Amino acid sequence: MNYIDTRNDLIKEYFKVLSNDFPDWLNEYIETPAMLKQQYVSVTCGKVYSKLFDYNDFSSLDHSIGVALVIWNFTKDKKQTLSGLFHDIATPAFKHCIDFLNGDYMTQESTEELTKTIISDSKEIMSLLKRDKIDIDEVCDYHIYPIADNDTPMLSADRLEYSLSNGLIVFKMNTLDEIKTIYDDIEIQTNEKEIIELGFKTKKIARLFVKYTSIFSINYRDDPTRFYMQAIADILKKVSDEGLISKRDLFDLKDSEVVDIINKSSCKESFNKLINITKVKVSKEEPNAKYYIKHGAKVRYIDPLVNGKRISKECKIAEKMITKNLNYDMNNYVYIDDSFNI
Repeated sequence: MNYIDTRNDLIKEYFKVLSNDFPDWLNEYIETPAMLKQQYVSVTCGKVYSKLFDYNDFSSLDHSIGVALVIWNFTKDKKQTLSGLFHDIATPAFKHCIDFLNGDYMTQESTEELTKTIISDSKEIMSLLKRDKIDIDEVCDYHIYPIADNDTPMLSADRLEYSLSNGLIVFKMNTLDEIKTIYDDIEIQTNEKEIIELGFKTKKIARLFVKYTSIFSINYRDDPTRFYMQAIADILKKVSDEGLISKRDLFDLKDSEVVDIINKSSCKESFNKLINITKVKVSKEEPNAKYYIKHGAKVRYIDPLVNGKRISKECKIAEKMITKNLNYDMNNYVYIDDSFNI
């Protein structure tokens, strides 16, 4: 049984929306140990453990497959598709919390440098690439393919996929029909820099997409999210200092195995309090709390093309939604109470 066969009906139907043509050759790459370990890492960065958030789970592997299918659907190019499949192969347990651990909460790209190393260390993937006459440098960096990845606020396969899967599965805000309506309106267009980019054919649907992604963008960096991810990072730092885990271990362990290690450390009580809180407190003034955070986070937002022009230039409603998103205040002190500490 292939990994795809183990997915629930909603995810299977979602994948069919992304590409009704699921290439058999892609399964061979998915079934390699280096890829399969990504099924144990949640795209929610461990927030599925917390009562602060009402999220459904979606694995890093599911996301990577989704990105690959988007690229395949629009390009039918094997190398670009594989670059999408591999783009998160270096994702560690608790995903972007590790960027917070590395002090990289503003760009959240600190783990990507290991992508080529993990691919090259996989004898299974390297054997498949050799068979298919593909050089590792053609698939280890999806940034070289503008449909796969591009700079914010452009629309790439990566941003499109996590927007659609978060809306449908993680945040439970969209129906499959809405996802299909949005996706079916997308085509390859040429942007203002004369570079190809995914864009919309219909202003109304592009505006709908902006409506949801502007909400999601705030969810990715709101006060509870920044607090939770920094607290997890600080807990992992302390557990590492105790010699119970190393940063390298995080690339080999499941989210659940990291939780088990935390629960054997001096951080057990702090972690269990953290995952059981239902709200955070915010203040403009520095609180007396023992533990608090005060910093920003990466701003993920999309200003997509509609018939070759930015929606923000073509629609005042979309422009207002994007502006409201970008104006979200991340200057608060965020904490739980005076007793919480790590």
